[in-house]
Amino acid sequence: MKYLFQLFVLLFFAVTSSAQIKKKSVNKEQPNILIIFPDQLRRYSAGFWSEAPYRQYVIGKPDPVVTPTIDKLAKNGVVVTKGISNFPLCSPYRGMMLSGMYPEQNGIWNNCKKDRDESLKDEVQTITDLFFKAGYNTSYFGKCHWLKNEPLFDEKGNYMGTDKAPGGNYVNDYDTYIPTGVKRHHIEYFYQALKDEHFNPHIYSSDPATIEGKKDGELHLPKIYSPKNEAAKIVDYLKNNRNQRDTSKPFCMVWAMNPPHNPWDEANTDMDMLHTYYDKDKFPKLDSSLVVRKNADLKVANYARHYFANVTSSDAYMGVVIDELEKMGALENTIVIFSSDHGEMLGSHGHEGKNYIEMESMAIPFVVHWPKGLKAGINDIMIGAPDVLPTAMGLAGLEKQIPAAVQGTNLADVLKNPKTTKVQKPKALLLMLGNSRGVLTDRYTLCIEENKTPWDKKEVKDIARTFIYDNIKDPYQLKRIPLNEQPEVAKDLLVQLGQKLKMANDPWYKTKKYSDLIPYPKN
Repeated sequence: MKYLFQLFVLLFFAVTSSAQIKKKSVNKEQPNILIIFPDQLRRYSAGFWSEAPYRQYVIGKPDPVVTPTIDKLAKNGVVVTKGISNFPLCSPYRGMMLSGMYPEQNGIWNNCKKDRDESLKDEVQTITDLFFKAGYNTSYFGKCHWLKNEPLFDEKGNYMGTDKAPGGNYVNDYDTYIPTGVKRHHIEYFYQALKDEHFNPHIYSSDPATIEGKKDGELHLPKIYSPKNEAAKIVDYLKNNRNQRDTSKPFCMVWAMNPPHNPWDEANTDMDMLHTYYDKDKFPKLDSSLVVRKNADLKVANYARHYFANVTSSDAYMGVVIDELEKMGALENTIVIFSSDHGEMLGSHGHEGKNYIEMESMAIPFVVHWPKGLKAGINDIMIGAPDVLPTAMGLAGLEKQIPAAVQGTNLADVLKNPKTTKVQKPKALLLMLGNSRGVLTDRYTLCIEENKTPWDKKEVKDIARTFIYDNIKDPYQLKRIPLNEQPEVAKDLLVQLGQKLKMANDPWYKTKKYSDLIPYPKN
């Protein structure tokens, strides 16, 4: 009897402890997480930047766009004035944001594309893996673009999982379907949109009710503007009318819209928004009243009306989701992180798109809205893609569960209290392209560019150019300063570059590339 009693006591405490752990992991007081990042949205394409007190933090001029939802989040949240895409390209950013690691560790050095090997490593723990383990419902809506593209589909776009017939076909040149299992990284509810055709998204979903009864891996073509379509599916998920999630748990949701990514033509633009806000009655000419940055080539920026229309349209459908959270009473305790994977040149320096170490390409919005946990305001810290994962976990009170392998910085304490001394604010961020490395500080940009294109995989050992921008004196980056013109500034920036390359375990550091120029730290 004595031993039976002891066994009973041990079992009682074991069950009690297990229940406490379970209760803690699904505590309703835990904040929800909602990460929203439209593709290719540059930092200053938001209306609030034209207003006080935000205007003083703008480098150059902000765009004349209408974005009431982003403005609402900004004015009631924390606006980080120096959000940066360390590697301003879709897949490399996503790899860093999802994993908190730099490309050498996460596996993505270029856009995932047919005939390329880039792919997020299966063993990497992502945001969704970690929040799932912490007891959250996990969901993902929209564009993924983190997996190697392989010919594993039939002719109709259905996933076969093999390149043998009826497989052997690609569904898309770039992004591809994320199959169930480890490659989906513990995303429980999955609604993926492929293809750069904004009114013809190619959909795969874990929920048959959203794709006319089809199975996960079977292609669905709803022929609906993708932000509108995704917003409706998110609202349906939040309402939970079909038990899509466990409402006793908080949720971690990622929403990756494709617009305002190109193409920028009538077939891929919300033309109602263009006619309402950006047509010739508002802007008779495509001139500096619409394309405001002084370094822009207006001929190159001839798609500005379409770009801004899709910015405003994406904002409107964001509003549908934010309004639903407010109706549910959930917005107060939802950490909304609004950002983007990279910016958009829009004619600056004669370029369109991204993949440049220029401010228009690298500068991204970063707003954190959490009424219950953060006081609204402005924070001038620099925050990069690898910092998103640890910061989100830190804000949610999960800092002890951040993996040691994460290379980004948990800036949650700085967002809560800008005067804190608990965390050292970043003095510089590492900048990367396929052919370049550099650093960004509060004042300067340093770039070392190799003699090849960003997408060329060939190994080279010569530098095409090195330069510095003074972003205070030269906000439009019109003058590239040779390193020998400001040797002390250059020396300091190069030291910081060497330190950052070591921290990132970058191939340049591992081979001590250009060591005659970059003073790498000793091991």
